[in-house]
Amino acid sequence: MAVYTAGDFRNGTTFEMEGNVYRVVEFQHVKPGKGSAFVRTKIKNVITGSVLEKTFNPSEKFQSAEIEKREMQYLYADGDLYYFMDNETYEQMPLNKEQIGESLKYLKENMNVKILSYKGNVFSIEPPMFIELAVTYTEPGFAGNTATTSGKPATLENGLEINVPMFINIGDVIKIDTRTGEYLERI
Repeated sequence: MAVYTAGDFRNGTTFEMEGNVYRVVEFQHVKPGKGSAFVRTKIKNVITGSVLEKTFNPSEKFQSAEIEKREMQYLYADGDLYYFMDNETYEQMPLNKEQIGESLKYLKENMNVKILSYKGNVFSIEPPMFIELAVTYTEPGFAGNTATTSGKPATLENGLEINVPMFINIGDVIKIDTRTGEYLERI
């Protein structure tokens, strides 16, 4: 395993600190006129999702953390377990809500996702950046009220509820950005 110094930090660098795994979100090398240089960072705990701002001495050393990403297909839910299949070995892996995290609301059967793990422990999944889902329920739009910026709630095929434009109807397939959870376009 590689060892990083805080002076080597770049956006996306993952490292171990105090028994946790962090990813650098932002960094800034600061060289004040007086005193020694330091590295100001914003780091995110990849397991819990909490973000903290921390200042490091550029010579501080940290162990690199290798996050493993495996592409798997979401199969089905059974009670509190959600089953995923490895696309190469066809091996099935059950995960619970805590392991899946916020991405649970974007899951659709037969969807390919990335399973994120650290030292064999799954801590999250990454859905595709954009997903297409059918609208199963929404109030009808009103004629002449199709260009307003206000939206209306819609329920999608996987149970997710989001705001959509007034012209969207039941049965329409829409594209959603999974990073923001917002409607993008009608397909």
